[in-house]
Amino acid sequence: MRGPIAGIERERKYEIGETTGIPGLVGTGPVRSQAAPAEQFLDATYYDTTGFALAQKGITLRRRTGGEDAGWHLKLPIGPDTREELNVALGADELKVPKELSRLLRAYTLGRKLVPIAHLKTDRFAHQLTDGDGHPVATLTDDHVTGEAGGESARLDRWRELEIELAPEVAPGVLDELGHALTGAGAKTSPWPSKLRRLIGDRVPARKKPAERPDAGTVVVGYLRQQADRLRQADVGVRRDADDSVHQLRVAVRKLRSALRTFGSIVDGAATAELVAELGWLGRRLGPARDLEVAATLVAADVDRLPPELVLGPVRQYVTRYFAREQTVARERVVETVDGGRYLRLLRSLDSVLAEPPLTAAAGKPARKGLRRPVRKAVRKMERAEKAARGLSGVDREVALHSVRKKAKRVRYALDVIRPVEKVGDWRKRVKGALRELGRHQDVVASREVLYRLGISGFGDGENTFTFGVLLGRGDGAAAEHRDGFARAWRRLRGKRPGWLS
Repeated sequence: MRGPIAGIERERKYEIGETTGIPGLVGTGPVRSQAAPAEQFLDATYYDTTGFALAQKGITLRRRTGGEDAGWHLKLPIGPDTREELNVALGADELKVPKELSRLLRAYTLGRKLVPIAHLKTDRFAHQLTDGDGHPVATLTDDHVTGEAGGESARLDRWRELEIELAPEVAPGVLDELGHALTGAGAKTSPWPSKLRRLIGDRVPARKKPAERPDAGTVVVGYLRQQADRLRQADVGVRRDADDSVHQLRVAVRKLRSALRTFGSIVDGAATAELVAELGWLGRRLGPARDLEVAATLVAADVDRLPPELVLGPVRQYVTRYFAREQTVARERVVETVDGGRYLRLLRSLDSVLAEPPLTAAAGKPARKGLRRPVRKAVRKMERAEKAARGLSGVDREVALHSVRKKAKRVRYALDVIRPVEKVGDWRKRVKGALRELGRHQDVVASREVLYRLGISGFGDGENTFTFGVLLGRGDGAAAEHRDGFARAWRRLRGKRPGWLS
């Protein structure tokens, strides 16, 4: 389900005194006109779980009446000062969260009910800022807010704030220019990302800031939390059928699984074995959809590169129909997976591990010392796999090189884990270079299997399959080129190994 997108919201908030006048912004950046204020009365009820699962991740869900965009608003953070906003119109049951929004948030709520947590009333005075041609630059709003939060103890608050929101086509740097003008006129940058967080900020559990010299456990758990966040972000994209979202979800799953396996001496491997197994299951469920995305792109590009005389019949149309059919089935499998109970249990298990990590005694060691041994072990496994692949041919070589690729990925992910405490950038690039060639080789091997299936399917449908045979033959040459590329990349990798890993 691809929800309706209201647009990308780029804004900043500022605090201002109750009696302070509105700063004039004419002449700042491209602004040449500042309209008189238009007053609006906004009434918003905010929803979250009782444990503030959404607020902890910077997500806002509200039902608002009044103004030009009354309805349900879901705001998802995508960067500093930037959020994506999804809107759904008010329905017959105005107090019930729309299913299309609650489903998007399933990876955050984990089945917990979304309930009203706060109520805000805003008397808004909006000033339109335009350029010399009358085109919108931004909106400056002067908000007088009354907020009420429930819970064990009720909370009432009143405040005034300014908000600058850029028009969609305006360059991001204009936000800085307008912000400098506001602070120069006496406004102060708000420490709160939203009105809701200002009202309930101290009730939202906050993550502890890492120590300047973290121990090994802190570094590994911090990385796991980053990947868990990325998994949930990708989950929303998958449910909206966003481009590349299945790939991003699969990558997050792989990184979580790899880190748990590589650093099992830090975060107890025995205690996380079941979670690791479930992450493996999830990766396998996502695999066919992602593999088809890659194969569809490769086959289409290969057909386009062929001389016209070698493309016999409606090959492109047949390829498009084939992949559309296969990808629809694979997409349904992914949706079934993320909507299922097993996936929900996996996320709950992941949260449990991150809430109370099963750390070993080695986790208390200084990070550089405690992480060195697991990374060395991963590197040795990669090197043994490469050695085992030498001298092989045919299918045996393909299987062996795929094993090298998997081991090299674990090394790359391990290097990502230790980046906060150890400089490994140059060698990491060399690992990525070797991985790039191995990945391209594997893509050729996978696409060859797809081409074989296309040929069989086309033959059964009465199509001319000559072109697929040509592509199969060319694939052998491409695979050989990538094997040569990997050999060169491996020599560079072996030639400059960090002393830290020696």
